[in-house]
This record gives sequence, C-alpha cells and structure tokens, in this order.
Amino acid sequence: MFGTDGVRGLVGERLTADLALRLGRAAAAVSPAASPQVLIVRDTRESGPMLECALAAGVASAGGHALLGGVLPTPGAALLVRRYGLDLAAVVSASHNPYRDNGIKFFGPDGMKIDDDTEAAVEAAVDARPRTGVAPGRVRELHGAGADYLRELEARFSGLDLAGTRVLLDCAHGATHHVAPEIFRRLGADVGVIAAEPDGRNINEGCGSTHTEALAERMREGAFDIGFAFDGDGDRVLAVDRRGDVVDGDELIALAALALRARGRLTGDGVAVTVMTNFGFHQAMAAAGVQVATTKVGDRHVLSELLDRGWMLGGEQSGHIIDTAFVPAGDGTASALMTLEALAGEDLAERRAMRKLPQRLVNVRVVDQHGLESSDGVWAAVDAEQRTLEGRGRVLVRSSGTEPLVRVMVEAPGEEECEAVMARLVATVERELT
Repeated sequence: MFGTDGVRGLVGERLTADLALRLGRAAAAVSPAASPQVLIVRDTRESGPMLECALAAGVASAGGHALLGGVLPTPGAALLVRRYGLDLAAVVSASHNPYRDNGIKFFGPDGMKIDDDTEAAVEAAVDARPRTGVAPGRVRELHGAGADYLRELEARFSGLDLAGTRVLLDCAHGATHHVAPEIFRRLGADVGVIAAEPDGRNINEGCGSTHTEALAERMREGAFDIGFAFDGDGDRVLAVDRRGDVVDGDELIALAALALRARGRLTGDGVAVTVMTNFGFHQAMAAAGVQVATTKVGDRHVLSELLDRGWMLGGEQSGHIIDTAFVPAGDGTASALMTLEALAGEDLAERRAMRKLPQRLVNVRVVDQHGLESSDGVWAAVDAEQRTLEGRGRVLVRSSGTEPLVRVMVEAPGEEECEAVMARLVATVERELT
C-alpha cells in the first residue's frame, strides 16, 4: 500500500475517502499514545478537503484528536509536529503529480517520515475490525499553522538580508503559494510571483519544478536576478539564473556545501546524495575535501544516511534538499533561501561550485527487468565502458522497481562520447533482454 512517498494514486480509484478514513483510523490506532494528537495539512488539489475530512474522521474514530492546519507545504508538517509536541502528522498531497492524483503520507513526532515497520503496522490495521467502545476524539481547525511555519523560516534565516535582490517565484499553484512569497518579502527581497492562483485543478500544470519553461522565459526578460520553481507540495525546488538556465539540485547542494564548509558550518564535512547525482558533483567535492556518501534514489535514503553519519546536508538532483539542522525533510522554500545565503550576493549565472558533465538517461523497455541481475552480457559491457571512463565519468544501469524497464545512465566529459557510450549500452541491453 505504501510506496516510496506514502499512499498515492488516482482519486476515486486507488485513493478513496473510505481508504483515507481507514488510514487515519489505523495510524491513530497503532500510535503509542493513548489519544494521539495528529496534525493534518494538505496542498491545493480539489480532492484535498474531502480526503482531509475523511482522514480526520478516521483519527477521531480511533480516539485521536485531529488538528487541521489547512494548506501548508509538506515540510511545514515535519517541522510543526515537533514544534507543537504532537504524536503524528499527515500530509494530503501527491507532490508534483497532476491534480487528479492525491496521496497521504505520515510523519512521526520526530518530524521524519514513519519507518517501514510503522508503515507495515498501519497497513495491517487498515483492514482490521475497528475497536468497539472507543470514545471518539475531536476534530478542530488549527489556526496559525502557516504563521508558525513562517516564523520558523524567519528565525532560521534571520541573518539573510535580501534587500535589492529581485526574486521571481513559481509556486506551481500549490502549497507554497502564500508562504514562499511572504518569507522572501519579510527578508527584504523584491518579489515577483507566477503560478500562485490555485483553483484546485491547476497545480503543477505547465508550471513548477517539473515545468520550468515559463519561469525560464520570464527570467530571460531581465527583470529579475534569480528565480525559483517549487513543486506542488513545496518539498523541492529548482533555480533559474538570469540567463534562463535551470540549476538543478546537484548544483544547489554543491553551492550550499562549499559555502557552509568555508564558514565552518558543514557538520562532518560531508554530504549525502543519490546514485543519480552528476559525476561533476563528486569531482567538485573531492577537490574541496568534502566527503560524499551515495545512497539509493529517494530522499528517505538520503535522510537515513545523514542521520547515521551525523551530517546535515544532502539531497537529490530533482531538488529535494535536506538541511537536518532546520527540518529532517526536503524543504523547497528553505533550500531557496539557503541558496541565496550561499551566494552571498553573487550572481547565480556566474556560479562555479561544480562543472556538470553531460548526462543522458534512457529507459529501455524489456521483457523482464529482473533479468538484468543475471545478464552477464550487460554487466560485461557496463564494466568495459566504466573502465574507459574511469576518473572522467561513469555509467549506471539499473532495473525499474515497478515497470519492465532498464534504466541506463551515462555521464562523460563530452556530448559525443556520452552519446556513443549510451548507444552501445542501449544496444547491448536490447540484445540481451528484449
């Protein structure tokens, strides 16, 4: 039932009000607290209020108390569940997906997504017979959740003066549409905003971190110094420089890592990233003496690595950037502010934190993606190509976890070499597995 980021699916089919109710009841039932207090927030999808109410009803039916925080970015829930001393937080959102999808994910009292064992316990309780004789809990609105989240951001970035900085924000018609422009204004920026008029159906539609074209076009007009694009639930961000070039999570993490280390604030002198992170990032960190830990794809794996090592900074190419010193989750708004903090008034278009290597990713449809593991022909080709790129680039071949696809990624110093290596590997995968 739980995927990599909670329970998610098409509303009315996989995700229904009945399932939301049962999830709320199950989550409250497995909580160690006798009458758990549960914060519920959502993004701007038209199905959000329905699922929010159903989830709250489920919590109350199990004796818990539901606090409705309204529209708030996902990291706001992770931050405020700790600030308020609550037992659980639930977010109703499908992140960067179209409006017809929605999802439910849970955060524990420590502000982190619930672990696999807790997810399994919730799943087991979803279809269990409800306990009888339980006194119902209360459902009430929690006024001021957005204001409290803004205060936390303002406290974290109190030393950041953005006076004279012209910032353009693409809020994806999502959960950041109020709080992101507001915190930038409070810190003194001259703020322009696009995609900040949610109507329930326009979330992520041609805008936000998955569709940066409109933001890039506006940036090229020359009226702003820097732009940021958030996704629907506000846990990721991409930047766009004044030339209209998109700056992904790899480069933003590199900027932050080098700035924090120079100021003696990079805990452990290391960062955690995923296998998809550009090889140029690894080269830049090695040159700067910054350790790099590499994890599987997924922000929860990055967070786990950070906690295990006692480090603070990590993230993904997609723009999920985690600063555990602020909140143990990706926070697009905080990451945008951290980028400006790292730049310290310099022009993003003149960034020199890392040199991105050309990167190509091809999904090859196969008969059975699980056949990759035992394909000697594919792995021999991978080894041969990796040897030719040693120290200059890399290849990564992995099977999809959900589809009959093999994902081939190649990074090389030049475009032509990258394309040539990719062509050879794709041909081998097709020959061996299709």
